[in-house]
Amino acid sequence: MRDQSLVYTLDEALSTIRFGKFQGLVLAYAGLGWTTEAMEVMILSFVGPTVQSVWGLSSSEESMITTVVFAGMLIGAFLWGFVSDTYGRKKSFLGATILSTGAGFLSAFSPNYIVLLILRCLVGIGLGGGHVFTTWFLEFVPSPNRGTWMIIFSSFWTLGTIFEASLAWFAICILVTSLKMIRLVLIRLIEAIVMPGLGWRWLLALSSLPSFVVLLLYGCTPESPRYLCAKGRTSEAHDVLEKAARLNQTELPPGRLVSDSIMDLNDDFASPASTHLLSSFRKKTQDSETSPSSLFILFSPKLIRTTFLLWFLYFANTFSYYGIILLTSQLSSGHNECTSIPMLLKNNGDADLYVDVFITSLAEIPGLVLSAFIVDRVGRKLSMAIMFAFGFVLLLPLVIHQQETLTTTSLFGARMFVSATFIVACIYAPEVHVFISS
Repeated sequence: MRDQSLVYTLDEALSTIRFGKFQGLVLAYAGLGWTTEAMEVMILSFVGPTVQSVWGLSSSEESMITTVVFAGMLIGAFLWGFVSDTYGRKKSFLGATILSTGAGFLSAFSPNYIVLLILRCLVGIGLGGGHVFTTWFLEFVPSPNRGTWMIIFSSFWTLGTIFEASLAWFAICILVTSLKMIRLVLIRLIEAIVMPGLGWRWLLALSSLPSFVVLLLYGCTPESPRYLCAKGRTSEAHDVLEKAARLNQTELPPGRLVSDSIMDLNDDFASPASTHLLSSFRKKTQDSETSPSSLFILFSPKLIRTTFLLWFLYFANTFSYYGIILLTSQLSSGHNECTSIPMLLKNNGDADLYVDVFITSLAEIPGLVLSAFIVDRVGRKLSMAIMFAFGFVLLLPLVIHQQETLTTTSLFGARMFVSATFIVACIYAPEVHVFISS
């Protein structure tokens, strides 16, 4: 039996059970979801140019394939955030994953341009829920370790971008190389039938497979104990923490679990006579969690300045990061050994596209290391300012035509710094929110 006179908060419980096998499994699942998100984003570098060549689209029609994805992500970011806070983290990323997986797979069978646009927009709405995986994972991590594990979690995004670039490169370069050893009649058959009709479709279909794995493993995932505590379901939160403690071979603190907000209020109203205050406060807190009016807290006098500054920070990061990804596909020039079969390359876009995207995707590895090295030594704000400046300097020469080597080098360096800045921003934002709110 637990001693009811002793209480502990969720953060105290997480610190006691420490980061162990349980959090490792949570990291693996959330990381898989984050990897699939990165893969779907990286597809934007390949699908537009390839579909433009196959279907004879104009430049504006090609751009629309990318635009509808980001428009969907804008809708999904709000939608899945609301679902996450109202119905739980699990239901949120389940719905987001079902939508992005289903629409992503069906995109491979798009009969025409309009259907492709609709399906890619639905994929974008699903991708808008990717941030729920981050939230869900971090809510299992003890607060002293969240910065470190956020950087480790970000490596799954890097893994996804590299894997998607490798998958696309394999689809063109490895296939073309192997075709050299096949009889001429078979080459012509593949050139005339298989690749024109199925090249980009296979890429879309294969890229959706990791999302199916996320769905298959969904039944094994626990709900976030922080969400459960916020909803007053401390008994369920305790059960989750108890399972975590057993798997980590540790024990929970003695006593009973209480919400952090109730614990804070208990410090102010410690007498038994104030029990009704605690009860009413708990009910008020639970009601406000599901009320849309709670969104206006972001625009309160205390938080409005921070809200707009963080919005601008994420806008700058997103604009720069995805801009570099799309810029890579536009600046690829087309001089690669894979060009030995002209007809095949004509139907699948410039081979240099796959090489350049793969090389620039590798830039996220040193970016990850750089962010881990600089974030605690220099500080969040200064490190972001420095890396933004270096990214700007590297992108500046690309306003005029450059040699292919210089172009790829500039894109590599810019992506390294911008990806590092994005990681630091993901650490900085929740820390600022907690500090200002307290």
